[in-house]
Amino acid sequence: MPLQSLTRAYQPAIVKTLTFCVLVMVLASTSCTQKKRPIKGDTPFQKELNAFYKDASTSPLLKKDRKHFEGLDFFKFDSAYIITANFKRTPNEAPFEMKTTTDRKPMYIKYGEVTFTLHTKTFTLDVFENLDYKAEDDYEPFLFLPFLDETNGIETYGGGRYIETKMPTNATVTIDFNRAYNPYCAYNAKYSCPIVPRQNYLKTRVEAGVKAFSKH
Repeated sequence: MPLQSLTRAYQPAIVKTLTFCVLVMVLASTSCTQKKRPIKGDTPFQKELNAFYKDASTSPLLKKDRKHFEGLDFFKFDSAYIITANFKRTPNEAPFEMKTTTDRKPMYIKYGEVTFTLHTKTFTLDVFENLDYKAEDDYEPFLFLPFLDETNGIETYGGGRYIETKMPTNATVTIDFNRAYNPYCAYNAKYSCPIVPRQNYLKTRVEAGVKAFSKH
């Protein structure tokens, strides 16, 4: 799933100002290049996400936090958190205004339900489609899976985390909790982020994906 789609879940509550750095000396440019450190991450997803957050043109981080940013903190990759879930389409659902951390109310629709076993327990979560995104010309079909779990407020962000999954083509869908990421609100209060529905609470610890962010 392209990381550009992350911005579809939440938009800035104020207009974001981009600052462009102009390098006028070839020597200085070469020096900056030499000082660049490699992007951290144990998996391609972790490296891509860290690059996304490091880039001033895409990062939701505050300038002061980006200045010291070296990489997000992740749980160690664990293949046990790559789940094959049963998918049930729920047709005839009515579109609704998703509650967010601001007055913004984007249009979503419940697309279906996923049922899976994790830590010997069976869970069912709702998956959603962003209708505002669907109306755009560059729409790439995906499902939005916000969830809460028992690591929230301890190792992970208190407001829960998000996962994006491909549109299922049959009765199953793969959910990779190693790709769970934080809402932009975890980094910058100016963003408007969907609030995780209470029915998407997992009464277990999900020790996978991005951990809480330590601000400077």
